[in-house]
Amino acid sequence: MRITILGAGAWGTALAINLAIDQNSRHQITLWTQDQNHFNELVSQRVNRRFLPSFPLPDSVQLTSVLSAAIGTAELALIVVPIAGLRETLRAIAVCGKPVPVVLGCKGFEAQSAKLPHQIVQEEYAMVAPYGVLSGPSFAQEVAQRLPTALTLASFEEEFCRNISTQLHTAFLRIYSSKDVIGVETGGAVKNVIAIAVGISDGMGLGQNARATLITRGLAEMSRLGVKLGGTMETFMGLTGMGDLMLTCTGNLSRNRQVGLMLATGKSLSDILQELGHIAEGVYTAEEVLQLGLKFNIEMPITRAVCSVLHGGVSTKTALETLLNRVSKIETC
Repeated sequence: MRITILGAGAWGTALAINLAIDQNSRHQITLWTQDQNHFNELVSQRVNRRFLPSFPLPDSVQLTSVLSAAIGTAELALIVVPIAGLRETLRAIAVCGKPVPVVLGCKGFEAQSAKLPHQIVQEEYAMVAPYGVLSGPSFAQEVAQRLPTALTLASFEEEFCRNISTQLHTAFLRIYSSKDVIGVETGGAVKNVIAIAVGISDGMGLGQNARATLITRGLAEMSRLGVKLGGTMETFMGLTGMGDLMLTCTGNLSRNRQVGLMLATGKSLSDILQELGHIAEGVYTAEEVLQLGLKFNIEMPITRAVCSVLHGGVSTKTALETLLNRVSKIETC
């Protein structure tokens, strides 16, 4: 299959490497970046030194900075730009005039609109082409290393979902299929917010008991919101819910966890983001998650605490004390 990957960050590069060296060598991979300087670096060095520096690109991976060329021969486009760039990217693809099927690899709620990726597709990509979303517990570095990873591909179109799940399945990349697009997307968005809270807790040395509490109650927040939006509870017990939440909250390769750890040291958010060098989606989606909770009258105390630190000027110590001192109540999901 001729697959174009739109977005040459860590995740896009990792997917390009993994799919290009599939044992059956059945894919032709093109990796696109709109940054001309980044493109020049990739061409000359064959390594993505900005985002995934330890993993050379296979010789078979083609590179381009011209979107029309990237889309022109593609049978499938994997869009792995940050959600802030999804709408612009879809508009640019539509201009190319080719109704190529797309799979979205971005996570989060769009700022201001609080829309999920599939809702943006419905608004901006009104071409006759199926689409799906790909999510699950996956660090780009480990996918590039071809360490065992399992993901979920969700689509409203079952035949498309089954076909693309089979196409993307490799010896070390197991792809499950799902019809619950909303649940898969919600899990991928909310888990980043909870990971910031867990990072703060761990950075303050509050222990593993507190970590387990935040993850468990974070799962409750995630599932309550997701079900209200139209997802199914079963999804939040799987890879894109509990699985992705566990990895993002506990793995040191997690950018959102790193944000929390650094916030606990007293660093400013602006300094943290500059030092990080990568986008931590939880920072940008936390406020949208909280506003959705308020809209649907869903109690989301962990999300509220994270927002108070990120955008409300509240110290990490005060935010967690407020969270932990809440009135005792019956445990509910």
